Amino acid sequence: MAFRVIGFNDPIFSGLQDMLGVSDHEVEKSSSNTPSTKYVRDAKAMAATPADIKEYPDSYVFVLDMPGLKSEEIKVHVEDNNVLVVTGMRQREDEKEKEVKYVRMERRIGKFMRKFILPENANLDAISAVCVDGVLTITVQKLPPPEPKKPRTIQVQVA
Repeated sequence: MAFRVIGFNDPIFSGLQDMLGVSDHEVEKSSSNTPSTKYVRDAKAMAATPADIKEYPDSYVFVLDMPGLKSEEIKVHVEDNNVLVVTGMRQREDEKEKEVKYVRMERRIGKFMRKFILPENANLDAISAVCVDGVLTITVQKLPPPEPKKPRTIQVQVA
């Protein structure tokens, strides 16, 4: 079984780009090797959502911490090429109150996303997701192993 987790550490240039007010288009035009701001934002969202992946004889189980989120705020879907995607949005409850002054703000807010490339034996029609007490558990059933081919005898005819 080979899982690939898509994501990387935050590049330092994103903060400079924001401070300088450089647009995505300018960055993409200036260097084809530099990732766009959207790509960097997605990478940050992926890095901030840790996950455990377990393999059982009949399934794969993905466990992600989603503290403070309701199940309707989390989206789970499968993209083309067997990519399992978990997305959502974490917001502050008191954003609308102007009287609130934060003394310290450590909990991450905003969009989050994780992508996992599923193995070939994953059954894309048998995926379930349950969120209990801030822990999202996604179960992906495995396809049954292919039956081994039986040897076949070929009749030789006399001409």
